[in-house]
Amino acid sequence: MQEPRDVRIKRLAMRSMRRGIKEMDLILSDFANRELQGMTDAELDHYETFMDEADLDLYRWISGQDTAPAEFSALVAKIASGAKGLTAPN
Repeated sequence: MQEPRDVRIKRLAMRSMRRGIKEMDLILSDFANRELQGMTDAELDHYETFMDEADLDLYRWISGQDTAPAEFSALVAKIASGAKGLTAPN
């Protein structure tokens, strides 16, 4: 049985705010609040794969300390460009 879309979005939003590194909690929960509802199923699949990466790697990619792998570069750019105030990684 496939997970209903609204349940999936709520689960991904919760995963976004319960990362382990507070900076990533702030950055990804802000992104989730802004973007998850408007994402296609394929984009949600990609975001879920992205969420399987280690927090420290995600932070380094989003903050520009390291280059994100090609498969995630567009998503990382979108997350970083939308981050403002406390959720800005720099």
